[in-house]
Amino acid sequence: MSDALRPPPTTVVVFAKAPLPGFAKTRLIPALGAEGAAALAARLLRFAVTEALAAQLGAVEVWAAPDGQHPAFAELAQRGGITLRAQGEGDLGERMARAFAFHADRSTAAQAPPVLLIGTDAPGLDRHYLRQAAAALAGHDAVFGPALDGGYTLVGLRRPAPQLFDAMTWSTSAVMAETRLRLQRLGLRHAELPPLTDIDEPADLERLPPGWLTGLPPD
Repeated sequence: MSDALRPPPTTVVVFAKAPLPGFAKTRLIPALGAEGAAALAARLLRFAVTEALAAQLGAVEVWAAPDGQHPAFAELAQRGGITLRAQGEGDLGERMARAFAFHADRSTAAQAPPVLLIGTDAPGLDRHYLRQAAAALAGHDAVFGPALDGGYTLVGLRRPAPQLFDAMTWSTSAVMAETRLRLQRLGLRHAELPPLTDIDEPADLERLPPGWLTGLPPD
């Protein structure tokens, strides 16, 4: 990527569950079985980290749940280019707010770079999408990648805004709508990218790119 097209330096945080059977992608178990759902979760994790590195925006961190002990996380760390951290306790909003606050607290004389936080559920969230998000943050306080189910797949902030995550009812179709209201109340200017599909429910599997289900353990 040429310097003229490179977005400002941006940290990319990948939130990921350990791809354990019965722990990751549990809503896909009726379609794929526990082993198959976990195997797909591992593929989604590898894809998200590969694209985060390929975006060449800055530091890439994988924040793992419940911790970073699973072999999938060790494999990623051995590849190099990422820092592995634990998400810690609390609901999703508390953990997300903690990640943004962590980077703000680490800044010293130099201003901390903006942070993009993504999950591992959206195979459409590739390096190009990440670069668009980073570029949008150059002129906005926040950027979001809405999901077609009413949530969002990406959130980027120039500085922490824990009010966006506090006491949110997650995994509902109202998450993005409620977030827009909170952004307005906080006086934050935000940008939205084109919506993407989250792979959460069996019906979502039809939206996976070709080949993603090949070779998964049988149900």
